[in-house]
Amino acid sequence: MSNEDQKNNEVALESVDRRKFFGKTALIGAGVVAAPMTATMFAATAKAKASEAASAVVHPGELDEYYGFWSGGHSGEVRIMGIPSMRELMRIPVFNTDSATGWGLTDESKRIKGESADILMGDSHHPHMSMTDGRYNGKYVFINDKANSRVARIRCNVMKVDKMITIPNVQAVHGLRVQKVPQTKYVICNGEFEIPMNNDGKDGMKDVSTYRSLFSVIDAEKMEVAFQVMVDGNLDNTDADYDGKYFASTCYNSEMGMNLGEMIGAERDHVVVFNLARCEAAVKAGKFKNHNGNKMNFKSQVSIEISGSGININIFNINIGIYSLKSR
Repeated sequence: MSNEDQKNNEVALESVDRRKFFGKTALIGAGVVAAPMTATMFAATAKAKASEAASAVVHPGELDEYYGFWSGGHSGEVRIMGIPSMRELMRIPVFNTDSATGWGLTDESKRIKGESADILMGDSHHPHMSMTDGRYNGKYVFINDKANSRVARIRCNVMKVDKMITIPNVQAVHGLRVQKVPQTKYVICNGEFEIPMNNDGKDGMKDVSTYRSLFSVIDAEKMEVAFQVMVDGNLDNTDADYDGKYFASTCYNSEMGMNLGEMIGAERDHVVVFNLARCEAAVKAGKFKNHNGNKMNFKSQVSIEISGSGININIFNINIGIYSLKSR
């Protein structure tokens, strides 16, 4: 046999072997598809699924990979839950009274609660942990009390409240966040409802043109109000960027209405963006007014108009760097 014939024969044999292999594979595959599920196979499948589900179980003596901090709402607490076990690991009394630990009853806890020591309840919202370079650092958790306009700080090494303040000149602190970058120097929070700036219960309260909402910036270490910014509309939620430059708050009632009909006249409301560096510069330069002992900046606006040709930006009186973004 010539070399040419031998080579052709090897190719033919290889082709036959390949066809046999694929044929057997196809038969095996067909057998698997066609074969009925037996009781043994059902049991094996169930066991495999149970084993897979059990992989998320945190057994006694083991630790969860993460811990989550939940607001307790009208309980006034913060609750710590393990993830993935979702077990409730701890309840931290904050704005409430807790007979088990004496929180709200002992001299120490009353000292921490300060001027609000006589308030026995709260509505806890928006717990957020302090950050360094945009990552949680495990130092503090901050939380607000919407019912009584308070902000509390929890030390994460002991999971206890160590500071609490009442925010002046506002009603209903709602959204709360922390400065993310470079670290949590400030805690920011919204005063949701408009109130008269001269809130003395006298005739001045009848002048609704004096009603305003305030954006409060709190020194995270001192737990004191650094400054407040007066805005139009009702502030709702808020957040900080990941560059350490801006804070932003969503708003509704740009109409500055005092009843439901007046508050829903506009098709859209707005977002207010705060330039931190310019706010700090304004305070340093004395461009503020003291109101009830607190530094208060007044707003400047960037009005954004949506048009068919794109976005037109008109800038008015940008001297403080407190911007109101409106679609109109």
